[in-house]
Amino acid sequence: MLTFKQRNLFIILSFFMGVVVIASNYLVQFPVQFYELENLLTYGAFSYPITFLITDLANRAFGKKIARYVVLIGFFIGIILTLFISTNFDDIISIRIAVGSATAFFIAQNLDVNIFDRLRKKIWYVAPLISSILGSILDTFLFFSIAFYNTGIPWITLALGDLAVKLIVALIMLIPFRLLLNKINDFADLKIKNLNY
Repeated sequence: MLTFKQRNLFIILSFFMGVVVIASNYLVQFPVQFYELENLLTYGAFSYPITFLITDLANRAFGKKIARYVVLIGFFIGIILTLFISTNFDDIISIRIAVGSATAFFIAQNLDVNIFDRLRKKIWYVAPLISSILGSILDTFLFFSIAFYNTGIPWITLALGDLAVKLIVALIMLIPFRLLLNKINDFADLKIKNLNY
């Protein structure tokens, strides 16, 4: 049974998961138009890695069972609102983006939860870094192949460009993960020493 503080944290993480998914699904439709990056990178690459940070914080605070609920709630919030906000049902690519996003998100986030859980007792940065990297690789290639395969859009170069940015952002996300770690543990009424740090 979750305490009041834990329920609040659960709601906050679930809400932010949905917001980041919506933003990323919208932003992935727009290639970066600077420095000839339009065939290599979309703006979604900058926001999407935050989902792994949220999943990892939930996993650290509550364990993998509750982290999966955060993923599931974020999934439904994100996908349902994406359908209403950014999906153009007259455009097959827009529909494929929604389907690709849902599929890739669900599979990659659950992979992240499982990997993080297996590595949680290692030094603090190992679990979030490895789980985010492997989740980002799977997510990127699932999403871009479902959304853009056989459309004339250079999906392989876009996937590689997005993945490169996601991997850099995964490294950067270690900073807020470490900074929020104590807060997460305070809210969840957990003690760092019990997590073998």
